[in-house]
Amino acid sequence: MELAVYNIKGEDTGRKVTLNDEVFGIDVNEHAVWLDVKQFLANQRQGTHKSKERSEVSGSTRKLHKQKGGGGSRIGDINSPVLVGGGRVFGPRPRDYRFKLNKKVKQLARKSALTCKAADCQITVVEDFTFAAPKTKEFLNVVKNLKLDNKKLLLVFTSQDKNVSLSLRNVPGASMMQAADLNTYAILNNGALVLTESSVEVVNKF
Repeated sequence: MELAVYNIKGEDTGRKVTLNDEVFGIDVNEHAVWLDVKQFLANQRQGTHKSKERSEVSGSTRKLHKQKGGGGSRIGDINSPVLVGGGRVFGPRPRDYRFKLNKKVKQLARKSALTCKAADCQITVVEDFTFAAPKTKEFLNVVKNLKLDNKKLLLVFTSQDKNVSLSLRNVPGASMMQAADLNTYAILNNGALVLTESSVEVVNKF
């Protein structure tokens, strides 16, 4: 697949880049994508949730009334889970949600995500650029010229560009990432994928 290269004014430069069919044209494996996204989201969880159980609630352990003969239910202390203010039954405890996923499965998922983006024509290639100084207005002009305004977009650079990064950090729905750090979730969580010309070479080697 070939895509035209645009400049920051939204003009076709006349150059084209070739997307590797082994990365952008494979048979999509939806299960691999699901596993990779599930792992990514699980890794973001702190797992510090905790609720107090019966033995941890502050309160008297005196038996409220005798076991039999009162005509009421059997009941123990005031910390019982069936009473207001009592402990919680089988409440959440701190735990680690991370799980292992094979490297080849993650690679397959990332290629599948890129294939979906290519098939849906959601990839734009722009020539390498930078800003002389951080300017949000300049970045918004670039987005408008590329006709990607009102879209959630991910800008992919070969290496971190401080001025561009500072220019887009206040723009809702805009994010930036290095090509080597691309992951399945980041690719799918954006409506438009903007690759710089040099970053295409890195992504083609995935």
